[in-house]
Amino acid sequence: MSPVEVAQTERTWTVSIRGIIRGIMRHIVTAPALAVVCCLSLTACSGRDDRSDPRPSPRTVFRLGQSSDTAGADGEGTVRITVDSVAYVEKAGASNPEHDLFAVVRYEAANPSKAPVTSTVATGGFRWRANDGRNVGAGNTKAARGVFAVGSSEGGATVPPKVFTVDTVAFDITAAQKGATLTYVDGDGATYRWKMPSKSSGSAAIALQLALR
Repeated sequence: MSPVEVAQTERTWTVSIRGIIRGIMRHIVTAPALAVVCCLSLTACSGRDDRSDPRPSPRTVFRLGQSSDTAGADGEGTVRITVDSVAYVEKAGASNPEHDLFAVVRYEAANPSKAPVTSTVATGGFRWRANDGRNVGAGNTKAARGVFAVGSSEGGATVPPKVFTVDTVAFDITAAQKGATLTYVDGDGATYRWKMPSKSSGSAAIALQLALR
């Protein structure tokens, strides 16, 4: 084989090898790209982005002062619930408990949207889950339904746009049921939990006790 033929053969092999390498690289790059496209397509088709989902894990237990975005009644809209204080009182105004005392919880309901939103407070959203496993509904006795804290909003379950309301819920409990888990079930049926200390606590606890006299 002449030197010219050898050179032509080497160039042919070089071009072939380069073509093979380019083909391999195209496959390597294309596979992840297709995976990304598929993931994006699934997200678009499902109509949701999990990164923006405000819901906490079902195991999350909040402390006093912490907030969570919850679904409004019938799953419409969003209500941001903040439970900030709890007060234990043996009497609230003219109301005397049928059991040992009242556990009165102060909370804020905020509506960040441009339309009114209704919480599930009026339909049994809040419950007091005692350490013995018993659930006590808000306003579980006539006396508890008569508890009123001076200065609360009295705005009901519907929160106007761009507004937050301050209100209370009362539970008629035994002394052994102090220190529990407050649960809130929203319009989608999701449950949110706040740990309740066994003594009056929270940023507005003292003010709440005074408002209940």
